[in-house]
Amino acid sequence: MLTPSLLRATLAIVRKDLSAELRSRELLSAMLVFSLLVILIFNFTLDLDPVTRKDVTAGVLWSTFAFAGTLGLNRSMAVEKDRGSLDGLLLAPIDRSAIFFGKAISNLAFMLIVEAIVLPVYAVLYNENLFQPGLLLVILLGSVGYAAVGTLLASMAVHARTRDVLLPILLFPVILPVLLAAVKASNAFLADAPLAEIMPSLNILIGYDVIFIALSYMFFDEIVDE
Repeated sequence: MLTPSLLRATLAIVRKDLSAELRSRELLSAMLVFSLLVILIFNFTLDLDPVTRKDVTAGVLWSTFAFAGTLGLNRSMAVEKDRGSLDGLLLAPIDRSAIFFGKAISNLAFMLIVEAIVLPVYAVLYNENLFQPGLLLVILLGSVGYAAVGTLLASMAVHARTRDVLLPILLFPVILPVLLAAVKASNAFLADAPLAEIMPSLNILIGYDVIFIALSYMFFDEIVDE
Protein backbone atom coordinates (compact mmCIF):
# COMPACT_ATOMS: atom_id res chain seq x y z
CA MET A 1 0.00 0.00 0.00
CA LEU A 2 1.32 3.43 -0.93
CA THR A 3 1.78 5.41 2.29
CA PRO A 4 3.27 8.88 2.90
CA SER A 5 6.33 7.33 4.55
CA LEU A 6 6.86 4.99 1.59
CA LEU A 7 6.53 7.91 -0.80
CA ARG A 8 9.00 10.04 1.16
CA ALA A 9 11.55 7.22 1.34
CA THR A 10 11.16 6.50 -2.38
CA LEU A 11 11.69 10.15 -3.32
CA ALA A 12 14.72 10.33 -1.02
CA ILE A 13 16.35 7.38 -2.80
CA VAL A 14 15.57 8.90 -6.20
CA ARG A 15 17.11 12.22 -5.17
CA LYS A 16 20.18 10.41 -3.84
CA ASP A 17 20.69 8.47 -7.09
CA LEU A 18 20.13 11.47 -9.34
CA SER A 19 22.40 13.77 -7.34
CA ALA A 20 25.14 11.13 -7.20
CA GLU A 21 24.90 10.66 -10.97
CA LEU A 22 25.00 14.40 -11.59
CA ARG A 23 28.27 14.52 -9.67
CA SER A 24 29.97 11.51 -11.24
CA ARG A 25 28.20 11.12 -14.62
CA GLU A 26 29.57 7.56 -14.79
CA LEU A 27 26.33 5.76 -15.54
CA LEU A 28 24.82 8.14 -18.07
CA SER A 29 28.14 8.56 -19.87
CA ALA A 30 28.52 4.81 -20.34
CA MET A 31 24.93 4.39 -21.51
CA LEU A 32 25.11 7.33 -23.91
CA VAL A 33 28.43 6.32 -25.45
CA PHE A 34 27.20 2.77 -25.96
CA SER A 35 23.88 3.91 -27.47
CA LEU A 36 25.44 6.40 -29.86
CA LEU A 37 28.04 3.87 -30.97
CA VAL A 38 25.32 1.36 -31.81
CA ILE A 39 23.36 3.98 -33.77
CA LEU A 40 26.45 5.11 -35.67
CA ILE A 41 27.50 1.55 -36.47
CA PHE A 42 24.06 0.75 -37.87
CA ASN A 43 24.07 4.00 -39.84
CA PHE A 44 27.44 3.46 -41.52
CA THR A 45 27.32 -0.30 -42.01
CA LEU A 46 23.74 -0.78 -43.25
CA ASP A 47 23.48 0.75 -46.70
CA LEU A 48 19.72 0.42 -46.99
CA ASP A 49 17.10 2.11 -49.10
CA PRO A 50 14.64 4.43 -47.26
CA VAL A 51 11.83 1.87 -47.17
CA THR A 52 14.02 -0.85 -45.66
CA ARG A 53 15.52 1.60 -43.18
CA LYS A 54 12.02 2.44 -41.95
CA ASP A 55 11.30 -1.26 -41.51
CA VAL A 56 14.36 -1.80 -39.29
CA THR A 57 13.95 1.39 -37.24
CA ALA A 58 12.02 -0.20 -34.39
CA GLY A 59 14.45 -3.12 -34.14
CA VAL A 60 17.50 -0.87 -34.09
CA LEU A 61 15.99 1.46 -31.49
CA TRP A 62 14.88 -1.28 -29.11
CA SER A 63 18.15 -3.18 -29.46
CA THR A 64 19.93 0.02 -28.47
CA PHE A 65 17.57 0.73 -25.56
CA ALA A 66 17.73 -2.85 -24.28
CA PHE A 67 21.50 -3.19 -24.20
CA ALA A 68 22.07 0.33 -22.89
CA GLY A 69 19.42 -0.28 -20.23
CA THR A 70 21.09 -3.50 -19.14
CA LEU A 71 24.40 -1.69 -18.86
CA GLY A 72 22.76 0.97 -16.69
CA LEU A 73 20.95 -1.55 -14.47
CA ASN A 74 24.12 -3.50 -13.83
CA ARG A 75 26.13 -0.40 -13.07
CA SER A 76 23.56 1.24 -10.80
CA MET A 77 23.31 -1.75 -8.46
CA ALA A 78 27.04 -2.54 -8.64
CA VAL A 79 27.90 0.98 -7.47
CA GLU A 80 25.60 0.59 -4.46
CA LYS A 81 27.17 -2.78 -3.61
CA ASP A 82 30.79 -1.72 -4.09
CA ARG A 83 30.40 1.43 -2.01
CA GLY A 84 28.61 -0.41 0.79
CA SER A 85 25.56 1.83 0.49
CA LEU A 86 23.29 -1.09 -0.42
CA ASP A 87 23.74 -2.57 3.05
CA GLY A 88 22.96 0.82 4.52
CA LEU A 89 19.73 1.02 2.55
CA LEU A 90 18.70 -2.46 3.66
CA LEU A 91 19.39 -1.59 7.31
CA ALA A 92 17.51 1.70 7.14
CA PRO A 93 14.18 1.79 9.08
CA ILE A 94 12.04 2.09 5.95
CA ASP A 95 9.79 -0.17 3.96
CA ARG A 96 12.10 -2.06 1.63
CA SER A 97 9.62 -1.57 -1.18
CA ALA A 98 10.81 2.04 -1.16
CA ILE A 99 14.25 0.79 -2.19
CA PHE A 100 12.77 -1.01 -5.17
CA PHE A 101 10.60 1.92 -6.26
CA GLY A 102 13.41 4.41 -5.74
CA LYS A 103 15.93 2.40 -7.74
CA ALA A 104 13.37 1.57 -10.45
CA ILE A 105 12.39 5.23 -10.88
CA SER A 106 16.06 6.25 -11.00
CA ASN A 107 16.85 3.60 -13.60
CA LEU A 108 13.79 4.65 -15.60
CA ALA A 109 14.95 8.28 -15.47
CA PHE A 110 18.40 7.29 -16.76
CA MET A 111 16.83 5.29 -19.60
CA LEU A 112 14.52 8.15 -20.57
CA ILE A 113 17.41 10.63 -20.63
CA VAL A 114 19.39 8.34 -22.94
CA GLU A 115 16.33 7.80 -25.16
CA ALA A 116 15.69 11.55 -25.33
CA ILE A 117 19.18 11.99 -26.77
CA VAL A 118 19.20 8.90 -29.01
CA LEU A 119 15.88 9.65 -30.73
CA PRO A 120 16.87 12.99 -32.31
CA VAL A 121 20.29 11.61 -33.28
CA TYR A 122 18.64 8.64 -34.97
CA ALA A 123 16.05 10.90 -36.62
CA VAL A 124 18.79 13.07 -38.13
CA LEU A 125 20.99 10.18 -39.31
CA TYR A 126 18.13 8.13 -40.75
CA ASN A 127 15.90 11.04 -41.82
CA GLU A 128 12.98 9.52 -39.93
CA ASN A 129 10.26 11.28 -37.92
CA LEU A 130 10.29 9.56 -34.53
CA PHE A 131 8.49 12.23 -32.55
CA GLN A 132 5.05 10.71 -32.84
CA PRO A 133 2.82 10.57 -29.72
CA GLY A 134 2.02 6.90 -30.20
CA LEU A 135 5.66 5.90 -30.63
CA LEU A 136 6.69 7.94 -27.60
CA LEU A 137 3.96 6.21 -25.56
CA VAL A 138 5.30 2.80 -26.60
CA ILE A 139 8.83 3.82 -25.63
CA LEU A 140 7.59 4.99 -22.23
CA LEU A 141 5.60 1.82 -21.54
CA GLY A 142 8.45 -0.41 -22.67
CA SER A 143 10.96 1.51 -20.57
CA VAL A 144 8.75 1.25 -17.47
CA GLY A 145 8.56 -2.53 -17.81
CA TYR A 146 12.25 -2.81 -18.54
CA ALA A 147 13.22 -0.70 -15.52
CA ALA A 148 10.85 -2.55 -13.17
CA VAL A 149 11.93 -6.08 -14.10
CA GLY A 150 15.57 -5.09 -14.54
CA THR A 151 15.76 -3.48 -11.10
CA LEU A 152 14.28 -6.56 -9.46
CA LEU A 153 16.65 -8.97 -11.22
CA ALA A 154 19.66 -6.67 -10.75
CA SER A 155 18.97 -6.80 -7.01
CA MET A 156 19.21 -10.58 -7.23
CA ALA A 157 22.34 -10.67 -9.38
CA VAL A 158 24.33 -7.93 -7.63
CA HIS A 159 25.67 -10.30 -4.95
CA ALA A 160 27.10 -12.75 -7.51
CA ARG A 161 30.71 -12.51 -8.61
CA THR A 162 29.59 -12.94 -12.23
CA ARG A 163 26.88 -10.28 -11.97
CA ASP A 164 27.85 -8.65 -15.29
CA VAL A 165 27.12 -11.93 -17.08
CA LEU A 166 24.32 -13.15 -14.83
CA LEU A 167 21.97 -10.17 -15.21
CA PRO A 168 21.52 -10.44 -19.02
CA ILE A 169 20.99 -14.20 -18.68
CA LEU A 170 18.22 -13.62 -16.13
CA LEU A 171 16.75 -10.51 -17.72
CA PHE A 172 16.37 -11.17 -21.44
CA PRO A 173 14.13 -14.28 -21.24
CA VAL A 174 11.82 -12.45 -18.82
CA ILE A 175 11.77 -9.16 -20.70
CA LEU A 176 11.30 -10.75 -24.14
CA PRO A 177 7.49 -10.19 -24.23
CA VAL A 178 8.03 -6.47 -23.63
CA LEU A 179 10.64 -6.18 -26.36
CA LEU A 180 8.56 -8.10 -28.91
CA ALA A 181 5.41 -6.10 -28.13
CA ALA A 182 7.33 -2.81 -28.16
CA VAL A 183 8.97 -3.56 -31.52
CA LYS A 184 5.64 -4.60 -33.05
CA ALA A 185 3.81 -1.54 -31.72
CA SER A 186 6.63 0.79 -32.77
CA ASN A 187 6.65 -0.62 -36.29
CA ALA A 188 2.88 -0.22 -36.48
CA PHE A 189 2.97 3.42 -35.40
CA LEU A 190 5.77 4.20 -37.86
CA ALA A 191 3.76 2.55 -40.63
CA ASP A 192 0.60 4.51 -39.68
CA ALA A 193 -1.30 1.30 -39.04
CA PRO A 194 -4.86 1.52 -37.65
CA LEU A 195 -5.20 1.63 -33.89
CA ALA A 196 -7.06 -1.69 -33.85
CA GLU A 197 -3.87 -3.43 -35.00
CA ILE A 198 -1.74 -1.68 -32.38
CA MET A 199 -3.95 -2.16 -29.31
CA PRO A 200 -3.04 -5.83 -28.67
CA SER A 201 0.65 -4.91 -28.36
CA LEU A 202 -0.18 -1.90 -26.17
CA ASN A 203 -2.33 -4.10 -23.94
CA ILE A 204 0.58 -6.52 -23.53
CA LEU A 205 2.88 -3.66 -22.51
CA ILE A 206 0.38 -2.21 -20.03
CA GLY A 207 -0.47 -5.61 -18.55
CA TYR A 208 3.20 -6.55 -18.23
CA ASP A 209 4.03 -3.29 -16.48
CA VAL A 210 1.19 -3.62 -13.97
CA ILE A 211 1.84 -7.29 -13.21
CA PHE A 212 5.59 -7.02 -12.71
CA ILE A 213 5.42 -3.82 -10.68
CA ALA A 214 2.92 -5.55 -8.39
CA LEU A 215 5.05 -8.71 -8.16
CA SER A 216 8.17 -6.68 -7.43
CA TYR A 217 6.33 -4.78 -4.69
CA MET A 218 5.25 -8.06 -3.07
CA PHE A 219 8.49 -10.04 -3.34
CA PHE A 220 11.32 -7.49 -3.26
CA ASP A 221 11.72 -7.84 0.52
CA GLU A 222 12.22 -11.61 0.29
CA ILE A 223 14.59 -11.29 -2.67
CA VAL A 224 17.00 -8.87 -1.00
CA ASP A 225 16.96 -10.98 2.19
CA GLU A 226 18.45 -13.94 0.34
